[in-house]
Amino acid sequence: MDSTAIAGFPFRTPDSVCPQFDDFGRADPSRTYRLGLMGGTFDPIHMGHLSCAEQVRAALGLDGVVFIPTGNPVFKLDRKVTPAQTRLLLCNLACASNPRFGVSSIEVDREGATYTVDTLRQLRAFYPDNVELYFITGADAVLSILKWRDSESIADLAHLVAVTRPGSEITQEFKDEMARLTHFDIHYLEVPALAISSSMLRRFVAEGKPIRYLVPFAVYNYITNTRLYLSAE
Repeated sequence: MDSTAIAGFPFRTPDSVCPQFDDFGRADPSRTYRLGLMGGTFDPIHMGHLSCAEQVRAALGLDGVVFIPTGNPVFKLDRKVTPAQTRLLLCNLACASNPRFGVSSIEVDREGATYTVDTLRQLRAFYPDNVELYFITGADAVLSILKWRDSESIADLAHLVAVTRPGSEITQEFKDEMARLTHFDIHYLEVPALAISSSMLRRFVAEGKPIRYLVPFAVYNYITNTRLYLSAE
């Protein structure tokens, strides 16, 4: 890391946030880059995460999507979570075959509880102004966005992409209310996502049920070979 801390922020700007996309904005200063950010516990990462990222990438013309596994997720401090380094490895295994997907250890490397605004500040300080950040999250998170830590600052750091599943439509009334209450730039997208969740996959493994086609093959192999989640829940 360099010796310059971000103004008003206790963490320093990292030397690298995602090796695959570190040169965004610098390789060609004359153009605008669009970088998607997908945070989560990813315990484990699954096909629903990857499908969602790809649908958003195509719909918004993103140059790449960075998966950012949480270090110490503040909303899960009272629950057992797989060690961060393992979840980071699973993300790298899942994304290795797609040149438009990358993985960042920025939250895993950072001490303390994980907050979205802290991560966005580090990323915004790292990338030049011709890199636009698009934070991808679920529609359920958008419903509680005003409760996020320093949420108004988030609006100044990144565009927000709210993804919904078919049948879970966000009404125009809600969109209008969000526009009235905040200055977030929100893109609402419906994506065909599989009806799976990480908690469901952990339960399946513990119960001896198959997960082979619900996660990337490399992730499946790792979970099987290491017997991960056999003692979960």
